[in-house]
Amino acid sequence: MLDIYKTLILGIVQGLTEFLPISSTGHLIISGNILDFGGEFAKTFDIAIQLGSIMAVAIIYRPKFREYVKIRPNLEVFPNVIHIIITMMPAIIVGALFHGVIKEYLFNPKSVAISLIVGSIIMLIADRYQYKKKTDVDVTYRGSLIIGLFQCLSLWPGMSRSGITISGGIFSGMGYRKASMYSFICAVPIMVAACGYELLKTKAILSSHEITMLIIGFVVSFLVGWVAIISLLKLIPRTKLWPFSIYRIVLATIILIYG
Repeated sequence: MLDIYKTLILGIVQGLTEFLPISSTGHLIISGNILDFGGEFAKTFDIAIQLGSIMAVAIIYRPKFREYVKIRPNLEVFPNVIHIIITMMPAIIVGALFHGVIKEYLFNPKSVAISLIVGSIIMLIADRYQYKKKTDVDVTYRGSLIIGLFQCLSLWPGMSRSGITISGGIFSGMGYRKASMYSFICAVPIMVAACGYELLKTKAILSSHEITMLIIGFVVSFLVGWVAIISLLKLIPRTKLWPFSIYRIVLATIILIYG
């Protein structure tokens, strides 16, 4: 029964924090340490709940994804499949080259705390930039590359993929809502690539109890992720990024003091 409670908690954490700009990986590392949830099965479980988050995005934006998989997709719309490919490629390349280094040296509470602070500073600068510029445009392919370069920073646990890509979108000229939408859509290919890579490496042999935990975690992450996406699209244009930055800095301080 205790394992089920851990499953529910981690599924909620993943679904909520994957799309809030506060870092899902960082929160999962911290939550896993607190709950004493580790080992080979924990790695497989993390993949399952990330796939739940991906499913939420794919269903919410299914008309766009249907367009992306056509033999001749419409390149007149924004974002189109070329935008997405350009944005995802830098992180895939950097992740493939430095996967071992990242896993060995950056997946720990202290590294997460530092990343939380660095990401917060970037988000606060993005808020300031949008306050001055007040732009809201469909970015060019060059802008998609800029966002892709920002997304490379999300390989550092604690940075927040959504937070850093929303910031990159703002620096590229998008408003908060459009940058958030673009961030969520770009999450799907990069997360599928990351999860696929981890699945190829996993050697876990699962019991029926563990399979049940995976299913529960997947469903909880999917449902919470769905609510988080819809809520965030309404929330961020009103609140901007600074409240999330403050939360991240407070959390990082607690980790550095007590971690």
